[in-house]
Amino acid sequence: MSTTIYGIKNCDTIKKALKWLDANNVEYTFHDYRVDGLDSTLLDSLCKISDVEQMLNKRSTSYRALTDEQKADTTPAALKALFLATPTLIKRPLLVKGSDALLGFKDAQYQAFFE
Repeated sequence: MSTTIYGIKNCDTIKKALKWLDANNVEYTFHDYRVDGLDSTLLDSLCKISDVEQMLNKRSTSYRALTDEQKADTTPAALKALFLATPTLIKRPLLVKGSDALLGFKDAQYQAFFE
């Protein structure tokens, strides 16, 4: 079963997650939103295995730049439109293995995810 990690390469949390994956000999593909892009097909498939509202990274610089109206509209359609326009709004990393997904990085969560 293939494992893909989604994010941006200069994110500190992504770096920690990649280091953990390498140290634990997990084979993975890294999908950099800035290099590889994000289209509606990929976003729809990610939203099927991860809660779209939980995917919103409220601690990001991109989130703070949103208007109050944009922050208030948390409907799935509005969030998807924001994610397509600004993929850095997606919480990082987003780890996908088959039909399972994990948002963020914590050593213990990754350990349990791969057991």
